[in-house]
Parts: sequence; C-alpha cells; structure tokens
Amino acid sequence: MFNRTIAAAGCAAAILGVTSCGGGGSGGEKAPSGGPAKAVTIYSSYPLQGAGRAQSEAAVNGAKLAIAQAHGKAGSIKVTYKPLDDSTAQAANWTPEATSANARKAAQDKSTAVYLGEFNSGATAVSLPILNEAGIAQISPSNTAVGLTTDEPGATPGEPDKYYPSGTRTYARIVPKDTIQGAALATLMKQDGCMKVQLLNDKEVYGAGLARNIEASAKAQGLTVTSNEAIDKNAPNYRSLAQKSKTAGDDCMVFSGITANNAAQVFKDFAAALPAAKLYGPDGVADTTFASPKDGLPAAVAARTKVTIATLSPDQYPPEGRKFFDDYTKRYGEKNPDPYAIYGYEAMELALDAIKRSKTGERPAVIKALFATKDRQSVLGAYSIDKNGDTSLSDYGVYSIKNGTLVFDQTIKAQGAH
Repeated sequence: MFNRTIAAAGCAAAILGVTSCGGGGSGGEKAPSGGPAKAVTIYSSYPLQGAGRAQSEAAVNGAKLAIAQAHGKAGSIKVTYKPLDDSTAQAANWTPEATSANARKAAQDKSTAVYLGEFNSGATAVSLPILNEAGIAQISPSNTAVGLTTDEPGATPGEPDKYYPSGTRTYARIVPKDTIQGAALATLMKQDGCMKVQLLNDKEVYGAGLARNIEASAKAQGLTVTSNEAIDKNAPNYRSLAQKSKTAGDDCMVFSGITANNAAQVFKDFAAALPAAKLYGPDGVADTTFASPKDGLPAAVAARTKVTIATLSPDQYPPEGRKFFDDYTKRYGEKNPDPYAIYGYEAMELALDAIKRSKTGERPAVIKALFATKDRQSVLGAYSIDKNGDTSLSDYGVYSIKNGTLVFDQTIKAQGAH
C-alpha cells in the first residue's frame, strides 16, 4: 500500500516542482547587497530501497506535502528540497558509504540550511559528525538511540560528544529517545502479564542501545530478563536461540532492532519454539514489510505480535494533526498512511519554521532558531526542543498487526522513563 515510486529524474523532480533550479554547490542566492540569503536548500537522507522503503517514502512524501503547502518558502526565503537515498540495492538497507556521501554532498553545498535525517540511528552516527563540522542543522524524524544526544543509560563510552567535533550541538529529533521507548515496551510487557522475557538485539547503534534500555526498565518493573542476546543478522535461522529460550521457560520475547536485520525470521523461529509466548518489537520493525504476510510475518505470528512507535491514532492528535491526515489522503490517495508520514511532514515543518525564524537562512542562525523551539504547536501536538536536541514529547503508541497492516491499539504511558 505504501510502495510508491519516488520521482528522482532531473532538477524539477529533485526539487519537487515547488522552486526553480539553482542553489547547487555554488552557494545560496544572496541579495545584491550581500544581505540575507534569499534561497536555501533542505536535503533529506532516508533509505529508499529495501525493507525501510515504505517508511522512508512516507517520510519523503510528508516532507513534500509540507513544502508544497508552504509554496516552497520559509517566510521570504525560497527553499529547494532535495531528497537523497542512503541505501543501496545490493544492501537493501542504509550503508555507511551512501550515508557519508549524502552528508558530504550537503556539507559541500553552500546553500544547505537543514539536513533531514537520517532515518536509522546508526546512519546518523555516520552523518552527524560530518554535518556538525560543517555547521548544518540536522533534524531526524525517527532516530531514538539515546547516545546521539545524551550519555544516559543506553549510550556507549564517548557518546554523545564524539558526534559533535565542533563542540556545538546541531542535531535535533522529533521522536522520544529510547529511555522512553525502552520503558514503554517494559510497561507494555508487564501490562500484558509477561514474567520471563527473552531479549534480542541486532548489534546496531539503535538496537543494542535500546536493548539496554529495555533490560533496565524491565528489571525495574519486576520482570525477569533471561538474557540479552546479540544476533547475527545474516544467520539462516535462530532456532538454537529459540530452543534456549524455551528451555529457560520464557513467556515473552522482545526484539530490539530493525526489519532489515532479519527481524521476520527471528519472530517466526521464536513463535514456533514458544507457541504460547507474546512477541514484541520497537519502532524499528513498525513497517509494512515486517507486517506483510508475504514479506514479513505469517498471519499466525503477526496475531501474537505488538510493536511500539511514537505515533498515535489520528483521532488522538490535535486539529492540526487530523488535518494533516486529511490532506495526506487527498494528495496521495492513502486512507491509512504509514506512521512515519506525519513525522516526515513535521520534520520539514520544523525545518521551515527554523529557517523562517532565523530571518536570514544562514547556518548559525538556523541552528540557534532550531534550539530555541519552545511550545511549538504542531501536527504532533505542542513540544519543545531541549538543549540536547531532544523533544519534550513522550507518549508511545502500541500497534497490533491485522491483515498485514499496523493497527493502533492504545497509548502507553511509560513507567520509570526519564
């Protein structure tokens, strides 16, 4: 339902038909007197191939909608939007090489004001130092890894300072970090009656960090975590791990990772070994590929699976959010947009707002405006960006899977989150 083809041919497609060509590597358009920038560029970098394609296309389309509604301008400043792909067909996922190339492209373009991305926290660990050194504001619609912004539990040694070689913060995100998602998953499992939990992670920045948060929150809420196992994403199956979990008497399994790292195989093998167990996943698997009975979970496994994502039911959003869903459906003909459509939209809206408030579109002014975001009234509700770049939003939605589609169940209030 979300597998749309992103037009990428030629300058007109790249800028989505809302501005004229220009800006390139020659720098932003200046007033004759050398005054404020009159034209800037916003890049996005998401995986447009592989398992994350549907989510990323939704985020790009949300951004396209936002810039179209703004008539390609942020105040009086003209804005060009150039979506980039941080994945490859061969990897069917983001790659460090593609990600760093995108970041360098944006850094070398003097007209760049904001960079939207990355979609995956591990990719942001690659692009953030490059963009930070260039003094470019970066906004992610989806990153949750704790270490990108703080040294709280879940971070690794050297985080977050190693991502900011300039010594100045330039990165913000509009989804809650994993101290909150880990607590939300633990709260959900306790609510569902879990007693003994097998925890798995995919070894990536996001998956490994979130797993530490889940483990700490689960133990704090009285759940027994049998073990935190790092999987080999290239393994043909996980039957031995599943049998070990069965022997331990686990009644629940939670996977901390992304769909592209063999998540469906993990769930199928554990579902077979633990026929009565409840299965859980984070926003990293909250996509149509994972939910699809053809490419992801068989219906019987999906029926036992719940996932968390910082997206709520459309009727729980403020009027601005409900209008977004109506506008998105009218533009793209989708009655049930991918959850990340609204985050792609708000990432662009925040970028446009920061550029507008900067008055000049110059990089230092845009960064200052981004971190001055307070009580912003948005499609997601009111939120602020703190000094670390984190949002004040904290609610997570719980989704089940029915007929290959993610279906909102409830809003979860994470216990013990900070």
